[in-house]
Amino acid sequence: MKKDPFRLTPYQVQWLLIVGFLSVGYALYLRYLAVELSTVALACDAGLQTMLCTGRSVATYLFRNHVFGIAALVIAVLHVIRPSIVLLTAGLIAAGFGIVLYNVGLSGLAIGLLVTGFARPAPATA
Repeated sequence: MKKDPFRLTPYQVQWLLIVGFLSVGYALYLRYLAVELSTVALACDAGLQTMLCTGRSVATYLFRNHVFGIAALVIAVLHVIRPSIVLLTAGLIAAGFGIVLYNVGLSGLAIGLLVTGFARPAPATA
């Protein structure tokens, strides 16, 4: 029995485009307007309690511990083993955040594995 490779419908491609642009856009917002902007960094380090400072501290903790890159890599390996749109979406979000927020090595490898998932057959349905 021959299984077809994993393919996306046009609606799934549109969904991935929207999710990809939103996640990379928010990561760019965090990087350039919260993490690297000196006035915001000084205010947050002085004790300002806003949502921006909370997002900055969470993002800083996560990228210092390589959470984005590791999560993207684990999801990408799962996607290669058993391709699905859910894993592809989660991997795209994690890899997008990882590439923008200083976890480039692991996230780049995860993107390569996510693309490799298209060469695998789709899961068999009953």
